[in-house]
Amino acid sequence: MDMESTAAAIGVSVPVLRFLLCFIATIPTGFFHRFVPGGATGKHLYAAVTGAVLSYLSFGFSSNLHFLVPMLVGYVSMVVYRKRCGVITFVLAFGYLIGCHVYYMSGDAWKEGGIDATGALMVLTLKVISCAINYNDGLLKEEDLRESQKKNRLLKLPSFIEYMGYCLCCASHFAGPVYEMKDYLDWTEGKGIWSKSEKGSPSPFGATIRALVQAGFCMGLYLYLVPHYPLSKFTDPVYKEWGFWKRLSYQYMAGLTARWKYYFIWSISEAAIIISGLGFSGWTDSSPPKARWDHAKNVDILGLEFARSAVEIPLVWNIQVSTWLRHYVYDRLVPKGKKAGFFQLLATQTVSAVWHGLYPGYIIFFVQSALMIAGSRAIYRWQQSVPPNLGLLKKLFMLVNFAYTILVLSYSCVGFMVLSLHETLTSYGSVYYIGTIIPVVLILLGNVIKTKPARSKARKEQ
Repeated sequence: MDMESTAAAIGVSVPVLRFLLCFIATIPTGFFHRFVPGGATGKHLYAAVTGAVLSYLSFGFSSNLHFLVPMLVGYVSMVVYRKRCGVITFVLAFGYLIGCHVYYMSGDAWKEGGIDATGALMVLTLKVISCAINYNDGLLKEEDLRESQKKNRLLKLPSFIEYMGYCLCCASHFAGPVYEMKDYLDWTEGKGIWSKSEKGSPSPFGATIRALVQAGFCMGLYLYLVPHYPLSKFTDPVYKEWGFWKRLSYQYMAGLTARWKYYFIWSISEAAIIISGLGFSGWTDSSPPKARWDHAKNVDILGLEFARSAVEIPLVWNIQVSTWLRHYVYDRLVPKGKKAGFFQLLATQTVSAVWHGLYPGYIIFFVQSALMIAGSRAIYRWQQSVPPNLGLLKKLFMLVNFAYTILVLSYSCVGFMVLSLHETLTSYGSVYYIGTIIPVVLILLGNVIKTKPARSKARKEQ
């Protein structure tokens, strides 16, 4: 195959084409995982070797050396100092990832059509951190643990072969979704929800085909839209001549266009995880029962595009990473017996920003997202305070929250796309910083206008 002519024909660089071929190869590789001989050990070796080989073919030999660093940091800390292995791994693995972000400046490469191993390293970093924290949690008393901690904690140290398979399992190695070590072990060994049952073995083929059709549709729409809404337009003199509403609508369309690329990537990942069997998450209660594949799901396209509230966005976008952030950052920053507040939200979004890279656009976007969610919560509290007999007013608040979410998300995500400080502030300034001012005003009003749910008011009157 002539890589250069093929890459030119589909409008991508040779490194991106090589990555796409290896990325798509995770689907058949995941399928053959089902038939690997040698029991659980054979499957762990297969997962580790295929992940390393596809990484080599996609990014070169140095990628596996980069992956080895956080993997060894995590495993050595679990062996040497279990009591603090979670904190040690978090600090050192994240530190190494930040160093790679700074050295490679991957965001610039991605914008110019290049690619490197940093994206896969981001996924791996979350895996090694969660494994170490869960092993640390194995020392704690069960009554002191949250439900997620009870479910995911590790009572004994995984073997190094198990650990390697978990880290490099190719079905999620390139672009996620992130999963837990306990789920990986249960899947490999046929335990838990993956054990044989009277309901039989779930067929992955229907769900895999659905994910592939979705991937094809998303890529087709992205290729159609991207020439019409280039990011370079934000610094084009023509953009500055447009009126306010046209600039605002362009921000919306540019963000919508970029999202279809992520939908494509996650749909391919979903297909690979489903066909391997790891994506299985149990059976529905319907008759007859149907297989659920929630472990594979990283995005709910309609849920995001029609989100009624900004609070819903982490539940439908990059779902598994959002779950990771909740379990390993947000929840653990909340003092026992206290409720989470804006500090926990802002700290979690800051960790997410640093995980993506140290570009100003990332930092600004995730600070913006914290403001966006806090503002949406204020609207929701007012909505909940409306008495039941004023249903029209309640629906009006719902509509306001929906419009607010579209507006502020479209505005905020420009920073995530353009990355540089100048381009981010230029695009924000072109619409008079409306997506920053409105959330701040709502947060301030929410602290001034105190409300109680309508039910509690009714009970008080009674």
